[in-house]
Formats: sequence, C-alpha cells, structure tokens
Amino acid sequence: MITIKSPREIELMRIAGNIVYETHKYLKPYIKEGITTKKLDELAEKFIRSKGATPSFKGYQGFPSTLCTSVNDEVVHGFPSNYKLKNGDIISIDIGACYKGYHGDSGWSYVVGNGSKDVDYLMEHTEKSLYEGIKLARAGNRVGDISNAIEVYANKHNLGIVRELCGHGVGTNLHEDPNVPNYGEKSTGPLLKPGMVIAIEPMLTFGDESIYEDDNGWTIKTNDGKNAAHFEHTVLITEGEPEILTGEWKNGKE
Repeated sequence: MITIKSPREIELMRIAGNIVYETHKYLKPYIKEGITTKKLDELAEKFIRSKGATPSFKGYQGFPSTLCTSVNDEVVHGFPSNYKLKNGDIISIDIGACYKGYHGDSGWSYVVGNGSKDVDYLMEHTEKSLYEGIKLARAGNRVGDISNAIEVYANKHNLGIVRELCGHGVGTNLHEDPNVPNYGEKSTGPLLKPGMVIAIEPMLTFGDESIYEDDNGWTIKTNDGKNAAHFEHTVLITEGEPEILTGEWKNGKE
C-alpha cells in the first residue's frame, strides 16, 4: 500500500534524511587509501547515534552492519570488513537512519584517490542518471516516467542497468510501496501524489548488466567483474518541484 505522509511525518522524515546527508558529509574525508570499510562503519554508527537516530540497516532482515559498503564490482549490500581501500577503488556507501520511527535512505559512490577515465565516466553518468529521474518525480507523473528517464540516460551513455533491484517507497518502514525500477515505459505505474516519499536509486555497470548474489546471501556483484556505481536520494513528492530529503540539489551536484 502506498502511503501519503502527513505534514508531521514529512518533518520527521526531513530530520531523518538530513541525518543521513550529514553522515555522508562526515564520512567523506575518511574515504582514503588504507582505511578499512569496517572502520567507516564504526564511524557512521557512532555519528548516527550522536544525532538521536538509529542505523536503519543494522539488524534489518539480519543485515549485520550500519553501512552497506560495496567496492568495485559489488553493486550493493556489501558487508563492512577488514578490506583496506585502495587508490582507484569505487566504493558505494549506503546509509539509512531512523529518527522517531521514520527513515532516511541514501547511497552515494565515491572514488578513492585518483580514478581512471572509465571510473570517472561511470561515476559521472550514474549520478546524472539519478537527477534525470528526480526531475520527473512530480505530482501528476507516474513512476514509469522516472524509470524511463533513468533508462534512456543510461542507454545513451552505454551503461548497464541492474534490473533486478530498484528504488522504493520510504516511511515508517525502510522499504515500502511503490517499487521504483530504473527502467520502464513512460506513463505507466503508480500515479505520483503530493506527500509520497520515494527512494530513487540507479545502479549502473560499466560492463554487462547481469549480476549474482555472493555466498553471504546479501552482496550483489557484477557477473563480469566490472565496476558498478550506485547513487540514491530519498525524495518527497510535492505540488511543485521534488524535494530531496537526503541532500542539497544544486544543479545535479552535491
């Protein structure tokens, strides 16, 4: 069931989303060669709790950590570990925070040190595909309009679309209706209405778009071992422009 949030609920979600955004900003200076993904996870949990929130992911359906830290060919749901980041790595950091029962959710990909031209290309155009989708997150449009905008942009830039995973509604549950795929047809799917809150999250690959699940039962990887990137914002549907709850929108740049 798709829920329409009340003004009180929206305000709580603004706070939750801002905590997620602040956590990303807090972690960014630490994303350097030599740090372990486990250390990033520890820093994030301490920071989220210091803001009066709890980590949304920790314990969710058995997930063990505060962050999803997905490196290189890991698309999403990577486990923080003793892996030390290396120069040129891509790391997607997915963060969820729950404030007074309401969630914020945002994943962002970062390059460690200096990325190759291919890495920079993948990063740039995956991020831009997110904002192409957000532009269509307006009352009166349908979910398929968002999905189609992401698909058209990804295809134009010859990037693979991970089709088995998608965005979703957000609220008192981390994952709610509706699903928000990263491909689809215009004018299809649920109607977007003011007060809906959705997470839009393109996951694109530099090679083939086929994926598989790691033995840990969570981490999703590319079949061909090539890099993937992931960018996600929680977005409020309004009477006018969409409102990003997990960051600042400045012409598509953070």
